[in-house]
Amino acid sequence: MPSQNEVCVQERVTFPEDANAILPDVAEQTPWQVLHVRSNYEKRVAQHLSVRSVEHYLPLYSERVKWTDRVTLTERPLFTGYVFARFSPELRIKVISISGVVRSLGDDQRSLVSCGEMERIRQGLASGLLLRPHPYVTVGQKVRVRNGIFEGVDGVVAELRQKCKVIIALTPARQCFSLELALDDIEVLRRQPIVANSHAAQPAFGYGD
Repeated sequence: MPSQNEVCVQERVTFPEDANAILPDVAEQTPWQVLHVRSNYEKRVAQHLSVRSVEHYLPLYSERVKWTDRVTLTERPLFTGYVFARFSPELRIKVISISGVVRSLGDDQRSLVSCGEMERIRQGLASGLLLRPHPYVTVGQKVRVRNGIFEGVDGVVAELRQKCKVIIALTPARQCFSLELALDDIEVLRRQPIVANSHAAQPAFGYGD
């Protein structure tokens, strides 16, 4: 096991030559398609898109791991299994037929990523902000507390704001109590989510405000 981890961030993005600068009308630009790709194929798909001159974006973070005898640098996608691209309908078949691409999530508004949202990610990486993957958390999902007094206790996400409100049941007494935790203090349990009625905003791709 590594003795200490250092994490820095990078990005891999291909834009047309005239789009290197931050544009003032980002909100009016064409949104990004989300390509679902095979695990560990993100970089390979990005290379194929580059060869085909397709505008794409693969945000990456680099993890420098210190072992007792060496230091290794591993570059990983911020969103495992996804590459973002912008292309005309005429290129759709050309894009989704790339080896490693499973499918495009579609071109309806719910399946697209706005330019404003993508630009914030790009600027965050470029400015050195520490962006790292986090499990996608939804209201009604069963989670386990990772740290603190309640470490190892299971609960259900009841609300998502700046912190995550988790409902924990005291089963013998048929009582519940709530606990507010940072997202880093919980782990998602890979079970069928419990349906809960809530209109709380859910962060896209697992990151919040």
